[in-house]
Amino acid sequence: MADVFMNTYHRLPVNFARGEGAWLFDTGGKKYLDFSSGIAVNCLGHAYPPLVKAIAEQAARLNHVCNYYQSDVSAAFAEKLMAACAPAGMKRVFLANSGAEANEGAIKIARKYSLLRHGANRHRIVTLRGSFHGRTVTTLSATGQDLFHKDFGPFTEGFSYIPAGDMDALDKALDGDTVAGFLVEAVQGESGVRPLEREYIERAAGLCAERDILLLFDEIQCGMGRTGSFLACEAYGLKPDVVTLAKGLAGGIPVGAVLAGDKAADVLQVGDHGSTFGGNPIAAAAGLVVLDTVNRKPFLDEIVRKGEKLRSIILGWKHPKVKEVRGRGLMAAADIEDEAWPLLERALAGAATPGLLMLSAGKNTLRFLPPYIISDAELEQGLEILRGLLG
Repeated sequence: MADVFMNTYHRLPVNFARGEGAWLFDTGGKKYLDFSSGIAVNCLGHAYPPLVKAIAEQAARLNHVCNYYQSDVSAAFAEKLMAACAPAGMKRVFLANSGAEANEGAIKIARKYSLLRHGANRHRIVTLRGSFHGRTVTTLSATGQDLFHKDFGPFTEGFSYIPAGDMDALDKALDGDTVAGFLVEAVQGESGVRPLEREYIERAAGLCAERDILLLFDEIQCGMGRTGSFLACEAYGLKPDVVTLAKGLAGGIPVGAVLAGDKAADVLQVGDHGSTFGGNPIAAAAGLVVLDTVNRKPFLDEIVRKGEKLRSIILGWKHPKVKEVRGRGLMAAADIEDEAWPLLERALAGAATPGLLMLSAGKNTLRFLPPYIISDAELEQGLEILRGLLG
């Protein structure tokens, strides 16, 4: 393994050379079934032919143009993305290049909106304990997990955290005199795939509307069809003021998006925000393929069906080491008796059988984010490998 990188990752001992569908192949030729999708990025799997074709053709035409101008493919991508998000009430989009950058944009929109409508000192952003919103200093400030805060203070001022599901804490925290926005994940991914209860999120939406606080949905991991609806907020019947997207939006090419509804659509004006690579033509070309593929009801219905199959198989084992199974669509987790990380390592070992790529989400939680194109047979094969690992 290369030793020139900063020591920022607890890397597993494998070096990949290529991928195909739901499989990755290491430099020695061994294959691994991918239940991680690059942490929800490779939603259409690896080397998906229409995606490869679109990227190659766009690279031969136009790689990049700065945002002084506009490209035809970026405009087409933005228009198609807005059409896909219209059922959630979205009106305008800002294209970024990552989830953290998208969330930074959402926070800026909330603070400027509040300043314009209500004056200074109403800038606080409320988030949930267990949330994860990015690794910049400001999005770390928004992240409600102490683990990620160690060593990097002082942080951006103006963030507070409340426990998910606590109605009294929610009512108290969403103070109309001090709060600009409520930033929330419909399904908390990094803390163990924890969907929010409908009653709680509906109450939050109601309070935000009553108090003119912007409701910001972070769908970096749970959006783009991952939970079985194109946007996770659709499952709640909600129209947030702002939605952020990234990860699977371009199937493996870096891109992010900040989408705004009626209240927030015109908050940012010339010079307020920017992104060097936002709307990059290659990312836009890839994003068009993802949108054309994913945003169809039969395709989304298959995500729901495969997710139910994945969870039902694990539950059907009645394995004493499996304590709980959660999830929506192809975003699932299993709490296990053993520590998760050693199991991830063991899932790579053994030359005679395929390896299995999974994720952890806490000390004793396995997280599964398979590509949408995974077959039933591949799902069953991967879960059989997992069952053998559990012993």
